[in-house]
Amino acid sequence: MTKEELWKAVLGEMELSLSKANFTTWFKNTSILANEGVLVIVGVPNGFIKEWLENKFHKQILTSIQTFSPEIREIKYTIGNSLPQSTIKKDFSQFITERVFENKQPADINPQTNLNKKYSFDSFIVGSHNELAHAASSAVAKNLGKAYNPLFIYGGVGLGKTHLLQATGNKILEDDPTKKVLYIPSERITAEIVESVRNKNVEELKSRYAKLDMLIVDDIQFIAGKEKTQDIFFATFNELYGKNKQIILSSDRPPKAIPALEERLRSRFEGGMIADINIPDFETRLAILKLKTKQKDIILDENVLGYIATNIQKNIRELEGALNRIIAVSQIYNKTLDVKEVKKLLATYLSTPYKKTTPQLILKSVSDFYNISPSDLIKRSRKKEVVRPRQIAMYLLREETKSSFPEIGQKLGGRDHSTVIHAYEKVKTEEETDEITKQEIVLIKERIYQSFDK
Repeated sequence: MTKEELWKAVLGEMELSLSKANFTTWFKNTSILANEGVLVIVGVPNGFIKEWLENKFHKQILTSIQTFSPEIREIKYTIGNSLPQSTIKKDFSQFITERVFENKQPADINPQTNLNKKYSFDSFIVGSHNELAHAASSAVAKNLGKAYNPLFIYGGVGLGKTHLLQATGNKILEDDPTKKVLYIPSERITAEIVESVRNKNVEELKSRYAKLDMLIVDDIQFIAGKEKTQDIFFATFNELYGKNKQIILSSDRPPKAIPALEERLRSRFEGGMIADINIPDFETRLAILKLKTKQKDIILDENVLGYIATNIQKNIRELEGALNRIIAVSQIYNKTLDVKEVKKLLATYLSTPYKKTTPQLILKSVSDFYNISPSDLIKRSRKKEVVRPRQIAMYLLREETKSSFPEIGQKLGGRDHSTVIHAYEKVKTEEETDEITKQEIVLIKERIYQSFDK
Protein backbone atom coordinates (compact mmCIF):
# COMPACT_ATOMS: atom_id res chain seq x y z
CA MET A 1 0.00 0.00 0.00
CA THR A 2 1.45 3.38 -1.03
CA LYS A 3 1.49 6.28 1.42
CA GLU A 4 -1.26 7.98 -0.62
CA GLU A 5 -3.46 4.86 -0.45
CA LEU A 6 -2.78 4.47 3.26
CA TRP A 7 -3.80 8.05 4.07
CA LYS A 8 -6.87 7.80 1.86
CA ALA A 9 -7.94 4.71 3.84
CA VAL A 10 -7.32 6.50 7.15
CA LEU A 11 -9.30 9.56 6.03
CA GLY A 12 -12.16 7.26 5.10
CA GLU A 13 -12.19 5.89 8.66
CA MET A 14 -12.01 9.37 10.20
CA GLU A 15 -14.80 10.70 7.99
CA LEU A 16 -17.10 7.95 9.24
CA SER A 17 -16.57 8.94 12.86
CA LEU A 18 -16.72 12.75 12.54
CA SER A 19 -19.26 15.32 11.44
CA LYS A 20 -18.66 16.80 7.99
CA ALA A 21 -17.67 20.17 9.47
CA ASN A 22 -15.18 18.63 11.92
CA PHE A 23 -13.67 16.37 9.27
CA THR A 24 -13.21 19.24 6.82
CA THR A 25 -11.81 21.56 9.50
CA TRP A 26 -9.14 19.20 10.81
CA PHE A 27 -8.24 16.92 7.89
CA LYS A 28 -8.51 19.01 4.72
CA ASN A 29 -5.14 19.42 2.92
CA THR A 30 -3.39 16.79 5.08
CA SER A 31 -1.26 13.99 3.66
CA ILE A 32 1.40 11.42 4.51
CA LEU A 33 4.77 12.87 3.54
CA ALA A 34 6.84 9.83 4.50
CA ASN A 35 6.34 6.24 5.63
CA GLU A 36 9.49 4.79 7.16
CA GLY A 37 7.99 1.46 8.21
CA VAL A 38 7.57 2.17 11.91
CA LEU A 39 7.22 5.96 11.60
CA VAL A 40 4.78 8.00 9.53
CA ILE A 41 5.19 11.75 8.97
CA VAL A 42 1.94 13.61 8.26
CA GLY A 43 1.92 17.05 6.64
CA VAL A 44 -0.65 19.62 7.82
CA PRO A 45 -1.45 23.15 6.58
CA ASN A 46 -0.76 25.13 9.77
CA GLY A 47 0.33 25.03 13.41
CA PHE A 48 -3.18 25.15 14.85
CA ILE A 49 -4.25 21.98 13.02
CA LYS A 50 -0.93 20.34 13.92
CA GLU A 51 -1.57 20.95 17.64
CA TRP A 52 -5.19 19.80 17.38
CA LEU A 53 -4.32 16.52 15.62
CA GLU A 54 -1.56 15.85 18.16
CA ASN A 55 -3.78 16.55 21.19
CA LYS A 56 -7.23 15.39 20.11
CA PHE A 57 -7.00 12.87 17.29
CA HIS A 58 -3.56 11.27 17.59
CA LYS A 59 -4.67 8.03 19.22
CA GLN A 60 -7.57 7.60 16.81
CA ILE A 61 -5.35 8.27 13.77
CA LEU A 62 -2.68 5.85 15.02
CA THR A 63 -5.26 3.12 15.67
CA SER A 64 -6.67 3.61 12.18
CA ILE A 65 -3.23 3.51 10.52
CA GLN A 66 -2.32 0.35 12.42
CA THR A 67 -5.46 -1.31 11.05
CA PHE A 68 -3.88 -1.12 7.59
CA SER A 69 -0.18 -1.16 8.56
CA PRO A 70 0.28 -2.87 11.97
CA GLU A 71 4.05 -2.29 11.93
CA ILE A 72 3.65 1.48 12.33
CA ARG A 73 4.35 2.60 15.90
CA GLU A 74 4.42 6.39 15.79
CA ILE A 75 3.14 9.42 13.87
CA LYS A 76 4.84 12.81 13.64
CA TYR A 77 3.05 15.91 12.35
CA THR A 78 4.80 18.69 10.46
CA ILE A 79 3.64 21.90 8.76
CA GLY A 80 3.86 21.84 4.97
CA ASN A 81 3.26 19.50 2.06
CA SER A 82 6.82 18.33 1.41
CA LEU A 83 9.96 17.30 3.31
CA PRO A 84 13.61 17.09 2.27
CA GLN A 85 15.06 13.60 2.61
CA SER A 86 17.53 14.84 5.24
CA THR A 87 14.65 15.92 7.48
CA ILE A 88 12.93 12.55 7.09
CA LYS A 89 16.13 10.77 8.09
CA LYS A 90 16.60 13.10 11.06
CA ASP A 91 13.02 12.52 12.29
CA PHE A 92 13.43 8.78 11.84
CA SER A 93 16.72 8.78 13.76
CA GLN A 94 15.20 10.88 16.54
CA PHE A 95 12.21 8.55 16.74
CA ILE A 96 14.42 5.49 17.11
CA THR A 97 16.46 7.24 19.83
CA GLU A 98 13.31 8.22 21.71
CA ARG A 99 11.87 4.74 21.33
CA VAL A 100 15.02 3.13 22.76
CA PHE A 101 14.89 5.53 25.71
CA GLU A 102 11.17 4.98 26.26
CA ASN A 103 11.63 1.21 26.30
CA LYS A 104 13.93 1.61 29.30
CA GLN A 105 11.29 3.53 31.21
CA PRO A 106 8.01 2.31 32.69
CA ALA A 107 5.05 3.27 30.50
CA ASP A 108 3.08 6.27 31.76
CA ILE A 109 -0.20 5.13 30.24
CA ASN A 110 -1.99 2.02 31.44
CA PRO A 111 -3.12 0.14 28.29
CA GLN A 112 -6.15 -1.33 30.09
CA THR A 113 -7.53 1.93 31.50
CA ASN A 114 -5.92 4.56 29.20
CA LEU A 115 -5.06 6.49 32.39
CA ASN A 116 -1.79 8.40 32.56
CA LYS A 117 -0.23 7.90 35.97
CA LYS A 118 1.32 11.41 35.96
CA TYR A 119 -2.14 12.89 36.60
CA SER A 120 -2.95 12.92 40.30
CA PHE A 121 -4.79 15.05 42.83
CA ASP A 122 -1.42 15.89 44.42
CA SER A 123 -0.18 17.54 41.21
CA PHE A 124 -3.46 19.39 40.59
CA ILE A 125 -3.32 23.00 41.74
CA VAL A 126 -6.63 24.06 43.32
CA GLY A 127 -7.82 27.66 43.08
CA SER A 128 -11.05 29.60 43.09
CA HIS A 129 -11.47 28.83 39.35
CA ASN A 130 -11.66 25.05 39.82
CA GLU A 131 -12.37 24.31 43.50
CA LEU A 132 -15.93 23.07 42.89
CA ALA A 133 -14.83 20.65 40.16
CA HIS A 134 -11.95 19.44 42.36
CA ALA A 135 -14.19 18.97 45.41
CA ALA A 136 -16.77 17.05 43.37
CA SER A 137 -14.08 14.80 41.84
CA SER A 138 -12.61 14.09 45.28
CA ALA A 139 -16.08 13.20 46.59
CA VAL A 140 -16.59 10.81 43.67
CA ALA A 141 -13.25 9.13 44.37
CA LYS A 142 -14.30 8.53 47.99
CA ASN A 143 -17.87 7.40 47.27
CA LEU A 144 -17.93 5.80 43.84
CA GLY A 145 -21.29 5.85 42.07
CA LYS A 146 -23.11 7.48 44.97
CA ALA A 147 -21.78 11.01 45.51
CA TYR A 148 -22.39 12.72 42.16
CA ASN A 149 -23.49 10.58 39.25
CA PRO A 150 -22.94 11.57 36.57
CA LEU A 151 -20.28 14.19 37.26
CA PHE A 152 -20.11 16.65 34.36
CA ILE A 153 -17.09 18.99 34.24
CA TYR A 154 -16.87 21.72 31.64
CA GLY A 155 -14.44 24.48 30.74
CA GLY A 156 -12.23 25.83 27.96
CA VAL A 157 -9.27 24.13 26.31
CA GLY A 158 -6.16 23.74 28.44
CA LEU A 159 -7.71 24.49 31.84
CA GLY A 160 -7.15 21.10 33.47
CA LYS A 161 -10.28 19.03 32.76
CA THR A 162 -8.34 16.01 31.50
CA HIS A 163 -5.97 16.19 34.48
CA LEU A 164 -8.88 16.14 36.93
CA LEU A 165 -10.71 13.32 35.14
CA GLN A 166 -7.65 11.10 35.04
CA ALA A 167 -6.63 11.98 38.60
CA THR A 168 -10.03 10.73 39.77
CA GLY A 169 -9.60 7.45 37.91
CA ASN A 170 -6.08 6.99 39.23
CA LYS A 171 -7.23 7.63 42.81
CA ILE A 172 -9.94 4.98 42.49
CA LEU A 173 -7.40 2.40 41.31
CA GLU A 174 -4.90 3.44 43.97
CA ASP A 175 -7.49 2.73 46.67
CA ASP A 176 -8.88 -0.41 45.02
CA PRO A 177 -6.87 -1.95 42.14
CA THR A 178 -9.70 -4.43 41.43
CA LYS A 179 -12.00 -1.69 40.15
CA LYS A 180 -12.61 -1.63 36.39
CA VAL A 181 -11.97 1.93 35.18
CA LEU A 182 -11.82 3.22 31.61
CA TYR A 183 -10.80 6.69 30.42
CA ILE A 184 -11.68 7.35 26.78
CA PRO A 185 -12.01 10.42 24.53
CA SER A 186 -15.39 10.68 22.85
CA GLU A 187 -13.77 10.44 19.40
CA ARG A 188 -12.49 7.01 20.37
CA ILE A 189 -15.94 5.90 21.54
CA THR A 190 -17.34 7.01 18.19
CA ALA A 191 -14.62 5.08 16.35
CA GLU A 192 -15.34 1.94 18.38
CA ILE A 193 -19.07 2.24 17.73
CA VAL A 194 -18.50 2.71 13.98
CA GLU A 195 -16.28 -0.37 14.01
CA SER A 196 -18.80 -2.43 16.00
CA VAL A 197 -21.62 -1.48 13.63
CA ARG A 198 -19.48 -2.45 10.66
CA ASN A 199 -18.56 -5.78 12.27
CA LYS A 200 -22.10 -6.36 13.59
CA ASN A 201 -20.96 -6.81 17.20
CA VAL A 202 -22.63 -3.82 18.88
CA GLU A 203 -23.97 -5.97 21.73
CA GLU A 204 -20.46 -7.17 22.49
CA LEU A 205 -19.29 -3.55 22.74
CA LYS A 206 -22.19 -2.64 25.04
CA SER A 207 -21.41 -5.65 27.22
CA ARG A 208 -17.77 -4.60 27.55
CA TYR A 209 -18.73 -1.11 28.73
CA ALA A 210 -21.41 -2.50 31.05
CA LYS A 211 -18.75 -4.37 33.08
CA LEU A 212 -17.03 -1.14 34.15
CA ASP A 213 -17.13 0.36 37.63
CA MET A 214 -16.24 3.79 36.24
CA LEU A 215 -16.50 5.23 32.73
CA ILE A 216 -14.69 8.52 32.08
CA VAL A 217 -15.43 10.22 28.74
CA ASP A 218 -13.43 13.28 27.71
CA ASP A 219 -14.84 15.90 25.30
CA ILE A 220 -18.32 14.40 25.23
CA GLN A 221 -19.51 17.33 23.04
CA PHE A 222 -18.04 15.57 20.00
CA ILE A 223 -20.77 12.90 20.00
CA ALA A 224 -23.32 15.62 19.13
CA GLY A 225 -24.88 15.08 15.74
CA LYS A 226 -23.84 11.42 15.56
CA GLU A 227 -27.13 9.56 15.92
CA LYS A 228 -25.84 5.98 16.19
CA THR A 229 -23.15 6.98 18.67
CA GLN A 230 -25.73 8.78 20.82
CA ASP A 231 -28.11 5.78 20.68
CA ILE A 232 -25.48 3.33 21.88
CA PHE A 233 -24.01 5.72 24.44
CA PHE A 234 -27.50 6.36 25.83
CA ALA A 235 -28.00 2.62 26.34
CA THR A 236 -24.56 2.29 27.94
CA PHE A 237 -25.20 5.28 30.22
CA ASN A 238 -28.50 3.80 31.42
CA GLU A 239 -26.94 0.39 32.01
CA LEU A 240 -24.14 1.80 34.17
CA TYR A 241 -26.32 4.31 35.96
CA GLY A 242 -28.86 1.63 36.83
CA LYS A 243 -26.11 -0.38 38.54
CA ASN A 244 -24.79 2.66 40.46
CA LYS A 245 -21.60 2.62 38.40
CA GLN A 246 -19.79 5.95 38.16
CA ILE A 247 -19.87 8.10 35.03
CA ILE A 248 -17.68 11.21 34.62
CA LEU A 249 -17.92 13.41 31.55
CA SER A 250 -16.07 16.49 30.36
CA SER A 251 -16.96 19.08 27.75
CA ASP A 252 -15.94 22.53 26.60
CA ARG A 253 -19.45 23.79 27.48
CA PRO A 254 -22.42 22.87 29.70
CA PRO A 255 -24.94 20.27 28.45
CA LYS A 256 -27.58 22.84 27.51
CA ALA A 257 -25.09 24.58 25.18
CA ILE A 258 -24.12 21.47 23.19
CA PRO A 259 -25.87 21.72 19.81
CA ALA A 260 -27.34 18.63 18.09
CA LEU A 261 -27.29 16.68 21.37
CA GLU A 262 -30.36 14.52 21.87
CA GLU A 263 -32.65 15.83 24.59
CA ARG A 264 -32.70 12.49 26.42
CA LEU A 265 -28.88 12.61 26.75
CA ARG A 266 -28.91 16.26 27.75
CA SER A 267 -31.40 15.38 30.49
CA ARG A 268 -29.15 12.55 31.75
CA PHE A 269 -26.07 14.78 31.77
CA GLU A 270 -27.90 17.45 33.77
CA GLY A 271 -29.24 14.92 36.25
CA GLY A 272 -26.07 14.73 38.33
CA MET A 273 -23.47 17.31 39.32
CA ILE A 274 -22.30 20.00 36.89
CA ALA A 275 -19.08 21.84 37.75
CA ASP A 276 -17.13 24.34 35.69
CA ILE A 277 -13.44 25.19 35.43
CA ASN A 278 -12.59 28.78 34.59
CA ILE A 279 -9.43 30.71 33.78
CA PRO A 280 -7.02 30.51 36.77
CA ASP A 281 -6.19 33.65 38.73
CA PHE A 282 -2.66 35.02 39.04
CA GLU A 283 -1.88 33.24 42.31
CA THR A 284 -2.93 29.88 40.85
CA ARG A 285 -0.94 30.43 37.65
CA LEU A 286 2.13 31.26 39.73
CA ALA A 287 1.60 28.17 41.90
CA ILE A 288 1.36 25.99 38.76
CA LEU A 289 4.63 27.38 37.45
CA LYS A 290 6.38 26.79 40.77
CA LEU A 291 5.12 23.21 40.89
CA LYS A 292 6.32 22.56 37.33
CA THR A 293 9.79 23.96 38.01
CA LYS A 294 10.01 21.81 41.12
CA GLN A 295 8.97 18.71 39.16
CA LYS A 296 11.61 19.48 36.52
CA ASP A 297 14.21 20.27 39.18
CA ILE A 298 14.80 23.72 37.67
CA ILE A 299 15.32 27.01 39.53
CA LEU A 300 13.99 30.18 37.89
CA ASP A 301 13.96 33.72 39.24
CA GLU A 302 10.73 34.68 41.04
CA ASN A 303 10.41 37.74 38.78
CA VAL A 304 10.58 35.54 35.70
CA LEU A 305 7.80 33.30 36.99
CA GLY A 306 5.78 36.37 37.89
CA TYR A 307 6.21 37.77 34.38
CA ILE A 308 4.98 34.53 32.79
CA ALA A 309 2.02 34.26 35.17
CA THR A 310 1.05 37.89 34.53
CA ASN A 311 1.18 37.75 30.76
CA ILE A 312 -0.11 34.26 29.92
CA GLN A 313 -3.54 34.03 31.48
CA LYS A 314 -6.08 32.02 29.54
CA ASN A 315 -4.58 28.58 29.04
CA ILE A 316 -2.56 26.35 31.35
CA ARG A 317 -1.06 24.52 28.37
CA GLU A 318 0.26 27.83 27.01
CA LEU A 319 1.61 28.58 30.48
CA GLU A 320 3.49 25.27 30.55
CA GLY A 321 4.58 25.72 26.93
CA ALA A 322 6.12 29.10 27.72
CA LEU A 323 7.87 27.65 30.76
CA ASN A 324 9.24 24.73 28.73
CA ARG A 325 10.57 27.12 26.11
CA ILE A 326 12.39 29.16 28.74
CA ILE A 327 13.84 26.02 30.37
CA ALA A 328 15.01 24.68 27.00
CA VAL A 329 16.82 27.92 26.06
CA SER A 330 18.29 28.16 29.56
CA GLN A 331 19.70 24.63 29.29
CA ILE A 332 20.98 25.05 25.73
CA TYR A 333 22.96 28.17 26.62
CA ASN A 334 23.69 27.02 30.19
CA LYS A 335 22.56 30.31 31.71
CA THR A 336 19.79 31.70 33.90
CA LEU A 337 17.52 34.04 31.94
CA ASP A 338 16.45 37.38 33.37
CA VAL A 339 13.08 39.08 32.82
CA LYS A 340 14.36 41.13 29.87
CA GLU A 341 15.56 38.00 28.06
CA VAL A 342 12.34 36.12 28.87
CA LYS A 343 10.25 39.01 27.57
CA LYS A 344 12.09 38.87 24.26
CA LEU A 345 11.88 35.07 24.13
CA LEU A 346 8.12 35.01 24.70
CA ALA A 347 7.30 37.83 22.31
CA THR A 348 5.59 35.44 19.88
CA TYR A 349 3.37 34.13 22.69
CA LEU A 350 2.27 37.59 23.72
CA SER A 351 1.84 39.62 20.56
CA THR A 352 1.15 39.27 16.87
CA PRO A 353 2.35 41.88 14.38
CA TYR A 354 -0.49 43.92 12.89
CA LYS A 355 -1.31 43.30 9.24
CA LYS A 356 -4.03 45.19 7.43
CA THR A 357 -6.44 43.00 5.49
CA THR A 358 -9.23 43.69 3.00
CA PRO A 359 -12.95 42.87 2.91
CA GLN A 360 -12.43 40.80 -0.23
CA LEU A 361 -9.80 38.65 1.44
CA ILE A 362 -12.02 38.12 4.49
CA LEU A 363 -14.99 37.05 2.36
CA LYS A 364 -12.81 34.67 0.35
CA SER A 365 -11.25 33.16 3.49
CA VAL A 366 -14.66 32.63 5.13
CA SER A 367 -16.18 31.08 2.00
CA ASP A 368 -13.16 28.79 1.50
CA PHE A 369 -13.28 27.67 5.13
CA TYR A 370 -16.98 26.74 4.94
CA ASN A 371 -16.68 25.34 1.42
CA ILE A 372 -19.18 27.76 -0.15
CA SER A 373 -18.90 30.44 -2.85
CA PRO A 374 -18.18 34.11 -1.94
CA SER A 375 -21.34 34.96 -3.90
CA ASP A 376 -23.36 32.80 -1.46
CA LEU A 377 -22.49 35.26 1.31
CA ILE A 378 -24.08 38.09 -0.67
CA LYS A 379 -27.22 36.29 -1.86
CA ARG A 380 -30.50 36.41 0.08
CA SER A 381 -30.33 32.71 0.94
CA ARG A 382 -31.49 31.71 4.45
CA LYS A 383 -30.01 28.23 4.30
CA LYS A 384 -28.31 27.22 7.55
CA GLU A 385 -25.05 26.36 5.79
CA VAL A 386 -24.89 29.95 4.47
CA VAL A 387 -26.39 32.01 7.32
CA ARG A 388 -23.71 31.13 9.88
CA PRO A 389 -20.72 31.79 7.54
CA ARG A 390 -22.35 35.12 6.63
CA GLN A 391 -22.61 36.06 10.32
CA ILE A 392 -18.95 35.08 10.84
CA ALA A 393 -18.01 37.24 7.84
CA MET A 394 -19.91 40.22 9.30
CA TYR A 395 -18.10 39.78 12.61
CA LEU A 396 -14.65 39.56 11.00
CA LEU A 397 -15.31 42.53 8.73
CA ARG A 398 -16.09 44.59 11.81
CA GLU A 399 -13.17 43.28 13.90
CA GLU A 400 -10.45 43.15 11.24
CA THR A 401 -11.26 46.15 9.00
CA LYS A 402 -13.14 48.36 11.52
CA SER A 403 -15.81 48.98 8.85
CA SER A 404 -19.07 50.56 9.99
CA PHE A 405 -22.17 48.40 10.29
CA PRO A 406 -23.89 50.08 7.29
CA GLU A 407 -20.71 49.57 5.18
CA ILE A 408 -20.65 45.87 6.09
CA GLY A 409 -24.34 45.57 5.20
CA GLN A 410 -23.67 47.07 1.77
CA LYS A 411 -20.77 44.69 1.11
CA LEU A 412 -23.02 41.72 1.91
CA GLY A 413 -25.88 42.30 -0.47
CA GLY A 414 -27.28 45.57 0.85
CA ARG A 415 -28.43 44.24 4.21
CA ASP A 416 -29.78 46.51 6.90
CA HIS A 417 -27.25 47.65 9.52
CA SER A 418 -29.46 46.22 12.32
CA THR A 419 -28.98 42.75 10.79
CA VAL A 420 -25.21 43.26 10.88
CA ILE A 421 -25.29 44.46 14.51
CA HIS A 422 -27.30 41.38 15.53
CA ALA A 423 -24.85 39.05 13.74
CA TYR A 424 -21.82 40.82 15.24
CA GLU A 425 -23.13 40.64 18.81
CA LYS A 426 -24.17 37.00 18.37
CA VAL A 427 -20.78 35.83 17.08
CA LYS A 428 -18.88 37.97 19.61
CA THR A 429 -20.77 36.29 22.46
CA GLU A 430 -20.19 32.83 20.95
CA GLU A 431 -16.46 33.50 20.56
CA GLU A 432 -16.24 34.33 24.26
CA THR A 433 -18.31 31.37 25.46
CA ASP A 434 -18.03 28.66 22.81
CA GLU A 435 -14.69 26.97 22.19
CA ILE A 436 -15.67 25.62 18.76
CA THR A 437 -16.61 29.10 17.49
CA LYS A 438 -13.37 30.46 18.91
CA GLN A 439 -11.38 27.77 17.09
CA GLU A 440 -13.18 28.39 13.81
CA ILE A 441 -12.42 32.12 13.98
CA VAL A 442 -8.75 31.43 14.78
CA LEU A 443 -8.49 29.11 11.77
CA ILE A 444 -10.17 31.64 9.46
CA LYS A 445 -7.84 34.40 10.67
CA GLU A 446 -4.90 32.11 9.92
CA ARG A 447 -6.19 31.77 6.35
CA ILE A 448 -6.56 35.55 6.07
CA TYR A 449 -3.11 36.48 7.31
CA GLN A 450 -1.21 33.54 5.82
CA SER A 451 -2.08 34.96 2.41
CA PHE A 452 0.30 37.90 3.09
CA ASP A 453 3.21 35.45 3.10
CA LYS A 454 2.33 33.80 -0.20
